[in-house]
Amino acid sequence: MTDDDFDLGEPELTDDDVLLLDDPHFSADTVAIVTGAASGIGQATAVSLAANGLTVVCADIDGDGLAETGSLATDIGAAGETIPVETDLTDDDDVAAMVDEAADRGNVRYVANIAGIQHIASISEFPMDKYDLLFDIMLRAPFLVSKLAMPHIRDTDDGVGAIGNMSSVHGRYATQDKPAYVTAKHGIHGLTKAIAAEGEGMLRGFSVSVGYVLTPLMVDQIADTARERGLSEREVVEAVMLGQARTKEMMTPVEVANLFTFGFSRHGKYLNGGDLLWDGGYTLTYE
Repeated sequence: MTDDDFDLGEPELTDDDVLLLDDPHFSADTVAIVTGAASGIGQATAVSLAANGLTVVCADIDGDGLAETGSLATDIGAAGETIPVETDLTDDDDVAAMVDEAADRGNVRYVANIAGIQHIASISEFPMDKYDLLFDIMLRAPFLVSKLAMPHIRDTDDGVGAIGNMSSVHGRYATQDKPAYVTAKHGIHGLTKAIAAEGEGMLRGFSVSVGYVLTPLMVDQIADTARERGLSEREVVEAVMLGQARTKEMMTPVEVANLFTFGFSRHGKYLNGGDLLWDGGYTLTYE
């Protein structure tokens, strides 16, 4: 295969890909909030939770992407409803209105803080406006969404629920030219543990850490890394991204979404403050 044939397109999500679980809280009167729901992992998670019968409030600034999420849920015959709520996660009033909308739709029990951005640059060259934006979206917003959602979860009849935070292998180690991303992902582990510490066992917090996932964000990152390091995109994927892994393929967004579904379900009741490390051997093996 030549570089011209190198396909970085995001795989199509089908109903066969979605993990379906039997859970007493997976029903239409249960609401899940998913941020970053217009594309990638957030979109797949919103669709997967809807397929499990939940009402899903889909939060993202991208209205067209949210419409695509709804269409995808319809296409796979999802039993639950997807509610698009255009939300600027850097605007506190927008975030509060989104959580209020979720509470109006039923019993808020689950939050998937997934929205993220990336910027490739060394520490010495990193623009502080990009640093601030990345932190606003990837650390401050999860804190605020959690702060606003936790009282609603506690107010359900049994107080059972969970907040799942999107982390990364970069929440466990650092690679060059991603200093803000690495710092934010380390911080999300602290937030996850803080949620668990305050949740009294009924309101759980957990994180999901994966390696490289074939999303629009990742496709852009591959191109940026290729330019930064003077490599071809194929070399970035095979040598830089998958070189350390034992499983020599990228995850798909729905495979990550299934981890959130599992973590929210009754099968994840002992997952509290912990991290679902699903990384193909990136962090715990070496040659």
